[in-house]
Formats: sequence, C-alpha cells, structure tokens
Amino acid sequence: MLVSSSELSDLKKTLTKKLFFGKEVSSELLAILLVYFVQGIIGLARLGISFFLKDELALSPAEVSALMGIAALPWIVKPLFGFMSDGLPILGYRRRPYLILSGLLGSASWICLATVVHTAIAATAAIALSSLAVAVSDVIVDSLVVERARGESVSHAGSLQSLAWGSSALGGLITAYFSGYLLEHFSTRTVFGITATFPLIVSCVAWLIAESPVFEMPDARSVWNQVQQLRKAVSQKAIWLPTAFLFLWQCTPTADAAFFFFSTNELGFEPEFLGRVRLVTSIASLLGVWLFQRYFKTIPFRTIFGWSTVISTILGMSMLLLVTHTNRALGIDDKWFSLGDSLVLTVMGQIAYMPILVLAARLCPEGVEATLFALLMSVVNLAGMLSYQFGALLMHWFGISATNFESLWLLVVITNLSRLLALPFLGWLPTGDTQTNLESHKIQPIPAVELDSTASTHMGQPFLPDLMSELVPHSRLVEVEKTVE
Repeated sequence: MLVSSSELSDLKKTLTKKLFFGKEVSSELLAILLVYFVQGIIGLARLGISFFLKDELALSPAEVSALMGIAALPWIVKPLFGFMSDGLPILGYRRRPYLILSGLLGSASWICLATVVHTAIAATAAIALSSLAVAVSDVIVDSLVVERARGESVSHAGSLQSLAWGSSALGGLITAYFSGYLLEHFSTRTVFGITATFPLIVSCVAWLIAESPVFEMPDARSVWNQVQQLRKAVSQKAIWLPTAFLFLWQCTPTADAAFFFFSTNELGFEPEFLGRVRLVTSIASLLGVWLFQRYFKTIPFRTIFGWSTVISTILGMSMLLLVTHTNRALGIDDKWFSLGDSLVLTVMGQIAYMPILVLAARLCPEGVEATLFALLMSVVNLAGMLSYQFGALLMHWFGISATNFESLWLLVVITNLSRLLALPFLGWLPTGDTQTNLESHKIQPIPAVELDSTASTHMGQPFLPDLMSELVPHSRLVEVEKTVE
C-alpha cells in the first residue's frame, strides 16, 4: 500500500512535534544532540574505571577517592573554557575547533587507558584529560544551545534544553546495563578501547555546526566590563550567602569509593549486577526529576533543603544494615537490599539536588546570567571535589582498605551525619517560594551587559549518578559525575 506525500508530511510533523518538541530537524540540531548523547554514552566505561583502579592498579579506597577528586578539577574551571572560546577563536572560529579538539583529546585519553596506562599517576592524568575533554565539549555545546534558544518562540521556550538533556539521559540509559555486561565478557582495557570511539563522533559532527568566522578579537574594555559585572554580582550578600550554603551542603565527606570496594570484594557483586543497579538508578534519577517537577518545585528553598537533608540522612543510615550484614539476619538478600536501597536513595538524592539548579538560576541577575551560573556550578563542583578528598582522608584514618571493612560502619555514620552540619545555615537561603522573583531577595539590579551567552551555562546535565553510585550510600548527585568520562 503506497503512502501519499500528504501522509508522509503529516508523519514528519507528528515526529517533529513528539520527538523534537516542535523544533525543526536540521543537521546542526542533530549534531548538537549527538554531542550530548556522547556525553551520556561514554558512561559505558564508568564501571570499567572503577574495576580498573581497584583490581588492575590495586589502589585502596582512599586512593581511588583522592584520584576522583583530582579528576574533577576541569569541572571547577568550566567558566575559563567559556572565556577561552569567546575570546580566543581558532582560525577565526570560536566553537567548531574546540569541539574537534575536545573529541580528539577524549579519544586519545581513552586509548591511553586502553594501552599504556599502568600506574596510578598515569591513570590520574588520563582520567583528568578525559574529564577535560568532556568539560570543554560541554561548555561549547551548552553555548550553542543558549545561542539557538534565544530565537525560540514562547510556545517552544525550553524545548532545546529539554532535547539536549534528554539526549544525554538516553545515552546514559543505553549504556547503564551494558557497562556491566561488557565487563563480564571483556577486559576493562577492551571497554576503554570501545569507549575511545565515541568522542570521535564529537569531532566529526562539529563540522555540521553553522558558524561564521570571527576575525575581530573582543576588546579589553568589554572583557573588563564583564569582569566588573561579575564582581558586583558576587559581592552581593543575597548571592554569596546562598552560594556558601550550597558549598557547605555539598562538601561533606563521601564513602562512595569504600562502599564500591565493599560491594565487590566483600559482597561479591559482579559487574553485570552492578550494571543492573546503574540502570535502575538512572531510571530512578529520571523519576526524581519528574517528582520534583510535579510535586516539589513550588516548595520554599529552606523547606525542601531542610527536609531533604534530614530524610536522606535517615535513609542513608539504612546502609548500616548492609555493612553489618543485619539484612541477612532479616532474611533480605544482599542484592535485593542494595537494589531497593539504591532506588530509594537515588530518587531522594535527585529531589534534593534539583533545587540547586533552580536556586543557582534564581541568583543570577540580568546581564551576567550565563557566566554567573557557570561560576556558581563551579563552586558546587569544587565542593564535590573536596567531598572526595575528605572521604579519602577518613578512609585512611580508619584503615579501610580493599579487604578491611571493620570501620566502614563508622564511615557510613560520619558521612551521613555530616550532612546535618549545613542545617544551622538554612537562614542563608532566600525566603519564600522557589518561583519568587529576584527583587524579593533584595538583589540589587545590575546594568545588563552584552554577553556572548556562553561563558558556559550548564542548564541541566548533572542528573545522572556519580562514579561510585552503582550503590549509592548517600545519594550525592553532583556535576562531577562526568569526571570519569
């Protein structure tokens, strides 16, 4: 049965509306979405990294945690990449060459991990370079999204950002289970070799980005004006106090690395099962986003931060049942307990993390939105890096190793209770509803300056679990989850 041209046209319109939220499909749009998709699909090697550091390099939990903190460094200086892209065009282009270079750098780092990396120092350098590659491509593609979103109609507002995040989430979901399945049948280095092909997609699709050459460098005066605007914004009490709270809320120590070692060495969890857990937690993360959007987004900041902190602390203590094997006495299998616990904690962690993005966006006065948002998220990422370092220090003090988990229960208690330390500072957060406008927060208006958007706004990527969150002991969801990529 032949299909008429009108029916094909109707089908195309339907697909455009349903799959692309009404955005006209173009080669450039597909290129942008593919870059985000690659960011998600590189998660294929996330479990491989964990097992590589633990088994092949024989690192201790403390050393792994410290290494992951170092690998987070590129995400702390993300605004710098935005300034470089804006102010230092390569051969007259500000976006395309940086995407090409980031893809080549990412591929090279994974090839090194698959072949020549045999020491902890070399592994740290290679993982940090892969993190740098993703951070640079993330900054550039975020800038493209912001630039293209400027022309969106009111009815399509936010659709491009939703498509971008959806592409990354899709890539993460596809690789969640296979990240463990492949490790059951291939070596970690083979998985790294497979992963090395994905960044090359970024380099290839970069040529599809529509960009006109720029031969004039930004004058020093405009750059200085932008710096002054940032300084005025950051110096306002209504901005730096909430930022300080977010930092305190996120910098408490994490037991992720130690718990990964416990789950594999003590409980004997295989990579294939951990892949299942990753799949469940990825879906749970999406569920957490939906629940926040549906039920919690209008709750005042102080309320949602306060209650989510208390509830997640209480739920996090449930890990003591697994660490002390009490779950077995209750007749609950280790795997089922871990699966259910990770599901609940991830949903709760996502609901708790979403207000960070909302608050960061609300704190940005007009004219410096993009740069200040990236700066605020960098502060959160710095806190995440310190979280790994504090965790590493505690693991060292308690003598937690690849085989010694006698003090793991104490680490779980400390990492959970430490999150309550931020509660006395809830008063630093704005009062009122999450939808309250900036004027009610007494933020002084700042004259708008013309920004090239891209000082690297990051509008929605940190929604996937952390490196060690195959089994999440405390549900800390921060942007540094991409550092293993």
